[in-house]
Amino acid sequence: MTALQEQDETVYDLIEKEAKRQKTTLNLIASENISSRAVREATSSVLSHKYSEGYPGKRYYQGNEFIDQVEQLAIDRAKQLFGAEHANVQPISGSPANFSIFLALLEPGDAFLGMDLACGGHLTHGSPVNFSGKLYKPHHYGVDKNGFIDMDEVKQLAHQVKPKLIISGHSAYAREIDFEAFSTIAQEVGALHLADISHISGLVAAGLHKSPFPHTDVVMTTTHKTLRGPRGAIILCKQEHAQAIDKAIFPGSQGGPHNNLIAAKAVAFQEAMSPAFKKYAHQVLQNAKVLAQTLMDHGIPVVTGGTDNHLLLVDLQGLLGPGKGAQTAKLLETAGIICNANSVPYDPAPPYKPSGLRLGTPMLTSQGFTEQDIQTVGVLIASVIKDPKVAPQVRKSVLDLCARIIQ
Repeated sequence: MTALQEQDETVYDLIEKEAKRQKTTLNLIASENISSRAVREATSSVLSHKYSEGYPGKRYYQGNEFIDQVEQLAIDRAKQLFGAEHANVQPISGSPANFSIFLALLEPGDAFLGMDLACGGHLTHGSPVNFSGKLYKPHHYGVDKNGFIDMDEVKQLAHQVKPKLIISGHSAYAREIDFEAFSTIAQEVGALHLADISHISGLVAAGLHKSPFPHTDVVMTTTHKTLRGPRGAIILCKQEHAQAIDKAIFPGSQGGPHNNLIAAKAVAFQEAMSPAFKKYAHQVLQNAKVLAQTLMDHGIPVVTGGTDNHLLLVDLQGLLGPGKGAQTAKLLETAGIICNANSVPYDPAPPYKPSGLRLGTPMLTSQGFTEQDIQTVGVLIASVIKDPKVAPQVRKSVLDLCARIIQ
């Protein structure tokens, strides 16, 4: 009996049920992944006991000798992994990290240019319900009729609105980002360039997606998606912005850092520099491409006709009509296939009832799925979408597939 089981059997049982769910379903949420046992051990370590407001060598509490070493190690590894001049490893998540970047670089009411949420952007890129849309003046670029970012449109908008900041990056866009082109436009209009690589940072680290460096002023990434680290985020930037970024994190928007998570980030950064991680990231890409092609081969439309990264968008409008994404995601869940409803470009339906699905391959790849397995997954997804009555039968197939592959 574990200490948790003995102390609080209710919580223990819920955790065990979640562990079982993860091993008996096909997890295709693009923003989820499985961290290593080493990362999880650091996450649950005694480092969570310590308060350490400030930065290495400049703390407001005593007793931080080893905490300083842990954080400096995470900083050094993050800089090495991404080729950055400066790294702040204290952000607790992606949205607070982006808030801190805005706090450091902009004044309330300043104009900025980001990707439209409906076309693949993120809430923190200017949604009216988010701090970025409430405190600042957002302008948005979208995608063309084929679902690709039109850099000519981005340039035209930038010259028109003269933003102080231009954001590249996404939460639901399946094609490679041209960071150099964004940088050129930013320089033309005197704007700063923020690259939000939360979804693709593992691919960038593995050399499988263009790096935002040296074509950006600031980079933000979460650490728990394709990077396979703990829940959290980091900010990377040019040295000229280091002081502003650090002050925006502490004391600007956060108090004591989560030292256990910083240690876990350090572990994840070391893992991401290994040949094994590069092999993993390559498999993520191959699996995503195979999934997209399999769905299209079985009559399921994929936005842009494929993918360059770990995710893809399914457009259900032609098959089911507008606004059927959430309904279809729930149906797939009954079959043991976990994904999320998502808006598709220029979706006529509202965000809470969108017309598409977002699918990703990081977690299945971590669990050992290869191209042949992913083909099977694609066939199962297509069969449920086209005929909801087969969901119970598909559930049995999912259980068999998980039992064979997931350890």
